[in-house]
Amino acid sequence: MRSLRAGAAGHGWGSASNSAMTTSSDLPDYENPPLIEVVCGVLFRPIKGLLAPHLGLLWQKYSPPYSGCQEVAPLAPLREQLEGEGAKPAELEFGEVPPLPRVWFVHEKGRGVIQVQRDRFLHNWRKLDPADEYPRYHNVIGLFRGHLETLEGFLAEKGLGEISPLQYEMTYINLIPVGEGWTSLADIGAVLPDLSWRSNADRFLPSFEGCGYHAGFLLPNRAGRLHVVLRTGRAKQDGRPVLQLELTTRGMGADTSRAVMWNWFDLAHEWIVRGFTDLTGGGFQQQVWKRTR
Repeated sequence: MRSLRAGAAGHGWGSASNSAMTTSSDLPDYENPPLIEVVCGVLFRPIKGLLAPHLGLLWQKYSPPYSGCQEVAPLAPLREQLEGEGAKPAELEFGEVPPLPRVWFVHEKGRGVIQVQRDRFLHNWRKLDPADEYPRYHNVIGLFRGHLETLEGFLAEKGLGEISPLQYEMTYINLIPVGEGWTSLADIGAVLPDLSWRSNADRFLPSFEGCGYHAGFLLPNRAGRLHVVLRTGRAKQDGRPVLQLELTTRGMGADTSRAVMWNWFDLAHEWIVRGFTDLTGGGFQQQVWKRTR
């Protein structure tokens, strides 16, 4: 992940310098990372007054350059449970207001997507071309922060209330195609040493043709959990076998004030970057992704 240095751009919402959550700026760095998408988001208490006509007016705040618009199904409000495993659905409130779809505001170049629904806000950076470079964490988090502030300003302008965060989230999606350091799933140990396959000549089973993996890791000070998910599949463009390695952090921490919100994202970013480096093979990092630090 190219120069994933900690620190968010300054867009208000208070200083995070006094928070107990800290992160190192000396993170692993790669010239050719397999990163294809980054998602930053916040889950909040439903804004009941937010209606479909409001989303059209909100679109004007982001356009241009977010000139495209799509409707998709809303995401389920999953809440991380630190006392047990994984996450569970948040309690849903039913009333007279019908469900609101999730709306995508898509950047004119397609690499950025703002997602809005009644209880959630997300921003995606997407790699659409092999030549696209990850624009670095401080730029991605700065965009998310600025777009979120635009939403808050809109809600205040229309008298719709304030965002009351319940959980933060960050996801990094990596795509590792066959031929880039591995030729079959029997080589998975070169990519992820913890999942090595024993290719003994006397084995009964042949090399497997698909697999899935999920592991969870608690963040310090009960700030949330890092989820690592591996899937096998095929690339849309050419049908080549691929490994999709997804790292997601969800949580919030004991201090729920806005002043430390951005420290949480710095911490989540650090755990994703260091977790990626910890889980993947050192030789693979040097030879394929060109690790520089």
